[in-house]
Amino acid sequence: MPAKKTPSLKKPAMYEALRDDGASKEKAARISNAAAQKGRFASTVGAKGGESPPYDDWTVADLRKRAKELGMSNYSRKNKADLVEALRNH
Repeated sequence: MPAKKTPSLKKPAMYEALRDDGASKEKAARISNAAAQKGRFASTVGAKGGESPPYDDWTVADLRKRAKELGMSNYSRKNKADLVEALRNH
Protein backbone atom coordinates (compact mmCIF):
# COMPACT_ATOMS: atom_id res chain seq x y z
CA MET A 1 0.00 0.00 0.00
CA PRO A 2 1.48 3.39 -0.97
CA ALA A 3 2.27 5.88 1.75
CA LYS A 4 -0.34 8.55 2.36
CA LYS A 5 0.86 11.92 1.10
CA THR A 6 0.90 14.62 3.77
CA PRO A 7 0.26 18.14 2.50
CA SER A 8 2.96 20.67 3.25
CA LEU A 9 2.35 23.95 5.04
CA LYS A 10 3.19 27.03 3.04
CA LYS A 11 3.22 29.37 6.07
CA PRO A 12 4.12 27.32 9.16
CA ALA A 13 4.33 30.36 11.46
CA MET A 14 0.81 31.44 10.53
CA TYR A 15 -0.41 27.86 11.00
CA GLU A 16 1.03 27.76 14.53
CA ALA A 17 -0.49 31.14 15.39
CA LEU A 18 -3.91 29.98 14.22
CA ARG A 19 -3.56 26.74 16.23
CA ASP A 20 -2.62 28.79 19.30
CA ASP A 21 -5.83 30.80 18.78
CA GLY A 22 -7.85 27.56 18.88
CA ALA A 23 -8.31 26.76 15.18
CA SER A 24 -8.45 23.09 14.22
CA LYS A 25 -5.51 21.58 12.35
CA GLU A 26 -7.57 21.43 9.17
CA LYS A 27 -8.76 25.03 9.40
CA ALA A 28 -5.33 26.40 10.32
CA ALA A 29 -3.70 24.58 7.39
CA ARG A 30 -6.41 25.71 4.98
CA ILE A 31 -6.15 29.38 6.01
CA SER A 32 -2.35 29.51 6.12
CA ASN A 33 -2.00 27.82 2.73
CA ALA A 34 -4.66 30.07 1.18
CA ALA A 35 -2.86 33.12 2.56
CA ALA A 36 0.43 31.92 1.09
CA GLN A 37 -1.17 31.26 -2.28
CA LYS A 38 -2.85 34.66 -2.42
CA GLY A 39 -0.08 36.58 -0.68
CA ARG A 40 -2.45 37.81 1.99
CA PHE A 41 -2.71 37.78 5.75
CA ALA A 42 -5.07 35.42 7.57
CA SER A 43 -7.48 38.21 8.42
CA THR A 44 -8.28 38.90 4.76
CA VAL A 45 -8.35 35.24 3.68
CA GLY A 46 -10.58 34.08 6.51
CA ALA A 47 -12.85 37.09 6.22
CA LYS A 48 -14.57 35.76 3.12
CA GLY A 49 -15.94 32.73 4.98
CA GLY A 50 -19.01 32.52 7.19
CA GLU A 51 -19.17 33.23 10.88
CA SER A 52 -19.36 30.36 13.31
CA PRO A 53 -19.20 30.56 17.10
CA PRO A 54 -16.30 28.86 18.87
CA TYR A 55 -16.77 25.18 19.68
CA ASP A 56 -17.03 26.07 23.38
CA ASP A 57 -20.37 27.77 22.63
CA TRP A 58 -21.81 24.77 20.72
CA THR A 59 -24.16 22.22 22.26
CA VAL A 60 -22.99 18.63 22.72
CA ALA A 61 -25.49 17.53 20.05
CA ASP A 62 -24.06 20.04 17.56
CA LEU A 63 -20.49 18.99 18.39
CA ARG A 64 -21.37 15.33 17.79
CA LYS A 65 -23.05 16.24 14.50
CA ARG A 66 -19.90 18.10 13.37
CA ALA A 67 -17.69 15.18 14.39
CA LYS A 68 -19.88 12.89 12.29
CA GLU A 69 -19.69 15.27 9.31
CA LEU A 70 -15.89 15.17 9.54
CA GLY A 71 -15.88 11.37 9.60
CA MET A 72 -14.45 11.16 13.09
CA SER A 73 -14.93 8.01 15.17
CA ASN A 74 -15.57 7.34 18.87
CA TYR A 75 -17.27 10.68 19.41
CA SER A 76 -20.66 9.49 20.67
CA ARG A 77 -19.55 8.83 24.24
CA LYS A 78 -17.33 11.87 24.66
CA ASN A 79 -18.28 14.74 26.91
CA LYS A 80 -18.29 18.34 25.70
CA ALA A 81 -14.69 19.14 26.68
CA ASP A 82 -13.38 16.00 24.96
CA LEU A 83 -15.44 16.70 21.84
CA VAL A 84 -14.12 20.27 21.62
CA GLU A 85 -10.54 19.03 21.99
CA ALA A 86 -11.05 16.27 19.40
CA LEU A 87 -12.53 18.71 16.88
CA ARG A 88 -9.77 21.24 17.39
CA ASN A 89 -7.14 18.56 16.88
CA HIS A 90 -8.79 16.99 13.85
